[in-house]
Amino acid sequence: MGAAPKHRDNLVRTAVTLFRKQGYAATGINDILKASGAPKGSFYHYFPDGKQQLAEEALGQAAAVITRTLRRLRQEHGSAAAVIRAYGELLGQWMEKSGFRDGCPLTTTLLETVPDSAAMTAAGRDAFNSWRDELAAMMRDDGVPAARVPALTSLVVSAWEGALIQARVDGDAGPITLATREVAVLVASA
Repeated sequence: MGAAPKHRDNLVRTAVTLFRKQGYAATGINDILKASGAPKGSFYHYFPDGKQQLAEEALGQAAAVITRTLRRLRQEHGSAAAVIRAYGELLGQWMEKSGFRDGCPLTTTLLETVPDSAAMTAAGRDAFNSWRDELAAMMRDDGVPAARVPALTSLVVSAWEGALIQARVDGDAGPITLATREVAVLVASA
């Protein structure tokens, strides 16, 4: 009899958390199994290609969580600029809560695996595209000229990712606040 489906989701969630905190290379399968409480057989049942396959799933799950968060913020705040500011506030709170130990699970994983892994590169591209697509839809709804949307969505994602790294290094959410405030002003003015 196969392992309960709950182990699969738990393994992916655990991988997201551990990759975010300590990176891909520093996180072993045994670390994931211990933190998740899943049996080793479950890991290989769901991820027969090993850790990289799990990491691809983790990237997809992390991207989906962020996309859902952006959609929820859109319903709560309306404009793309307001969503950018609200998401920045969430990032700052999250970093403070972690004692500036966490990072983005995508960034920490992708910096260690891309471009050597075509599968991880594709998973990372899909993840970032999902964020940019969500932001692009908001910007188009707000009347941002179509020609400006690709550059602005890329800038927003870059600002969030770079600000997370700076906040972690500084031990302060200030870089996140400053970056999101400025890109929000730019998006609003577009």
